[in-house]
Amino acid sequence: MNFTSSRRRFAHAAVAGIALTGLLTACGGSDSGDDAKSKSSGPVTLDFWGWANGQEAVVKAFNASHKDIKLKYTKVTDQLTMQKQLTNAVKAGNAPCLVQNTAEYVTSWVSQGALADITQYVESSKDKFNPGSWASAQVQGKMYGVPTSSAPNFTIYRTDIFQKYGLKPPATWDDFIAAGKELKKHGIKITNFAGEDPSTLEVLAMQAGAHWYSIDGNSWKVNFQDPGSLKAAQVIQDIVDNDLNSKLSFADYAAVQRNYDTGGTATRQISTWQQSGMVANFTKSFGKWALSPWPTFKGEAPKTPAGTNLTGSVTLVAKQCKNQEQAAQAALWMSTDQTAVKTMASPETGNGVFPALADSDSYVAEATSQKLLGNNYQAAQQVVKDSLKTVTTDWTFGPDWTAMFTEMQAGWAKVVNKQEKVTDLLAHMQQWTVNDLKSRGISVKG
Repeated sequence: MNFTSSRRRFAHAAVAGIALTGLLTACGGSDSGDDAKSKSSGPVTLDFWGWANGQEAVVKAFNASHKDIKLKYTKVTDQLTMQKQLTNAVKAGNAPCLVQNTAEYVTSWVSQGALADITQYVESSKDKFNPGSWASAQVQGKMYGVPTSSAPNFTIYRTDIFQKYGLKPPATWDDFIAAGKELKKHGIKITNFAGEDPSTLEVLAMQAGAHWYSIDGNSWKVNFQDPGSLKAAQVIQDIVDNDLNSKLSFADYAAVQRNYDTGGTATRQISTWQQSGMVANFTKSFGKWALSPWPTFKGEAPKTPAGTNLTGSVTLVAKQCKNQEQAAQAALWMSTDQTAVKTMASPETGNGVFPALADSDSYVAEATSQKLLGNNYQAAQQVVKDSLKTVTTDWTFGPDWTAMFTEMQAGWAKVVNKQEKVTDLLAHMQQWTVNDLKSRGISVKG
């Protein structure tokens, strides 16, 4: 995304411009110690943990082009597993130097004193990145990593199914629910809600103008029950109540993909990177997919959610790393080297992440799968570009996001299984989050 104009913005910009001094006080500082800043006099090997497809190839290219720094890559199963393994590694004092993560967790890791301040090593490269993605690795004006991706989001849908039943791609969430009801008559679900993944509620709330976390003076303000959250809750509740969603867990990722491939579920709200999993697992439906804009709330202008666990990746440097300067150099290379960026941007060779660079239009074709979209490939590129013009700009991630999201997972599973309402989950998260922040000694209102 290019944030030099109003065309593209990113939710994390809100965090970067806020004076957070004192708002993370209970959880340790963020200054790197002298030992962590020590430099090796010879070649160094840096452990790098990640989960994204294509990273092995990028690491291989980095090692072939660098004599004094080598990367040792370990592939972690997925993002949530990363949070658990990183927590254990930090506690044990053996955290890797470099960690792939998503931007909503940066504030949490900083609050735990787990990340190194690498501002002095990366600040000179700031202009290479769009301002919003740059802010995604920043807390209190300090950089703790290097951004790797930006946040276009859109709908991908089965053209053959929609044509067969006389449906148009949903322009609004009302249209989406109506299409879901028609598809249900034919044994097809409009979407999938994995019981362990409440990011659907997060992104719809973000789009609807909710602010779960915000800053009020010297305190965090928590509000899971504002009008935007309730608007998002209604859409999700309608989908669940009318049985319009599949309930397939990402624990069996291949089964989820087969369901899309065979026409059991007809749409997904995704970013560019999810195309890679579809390409890797599909066998039947290549060329039968197309992109359309993310549905709007009725009567509202287009607004694309940003910077969630769907998007917004960063390469973070651990505070325990003894070669922080070299780690910062490696992170910068992986996010700016043209070959590395193209490898990761492609759904075929990487994971389809959209680059965090200031000039990213040239990568739209790379990040859009012609194999998946067939004759809809050219039109899809414009949808991706258009989505970048409407990205949410005012969402803030709180200092206990990791714990909050974990708590929300349990409630979301109950929502998907009709054991409680979305509004019940939001009410629980309101009280739980306020109590959690208080228990950490963090000033909070809510």
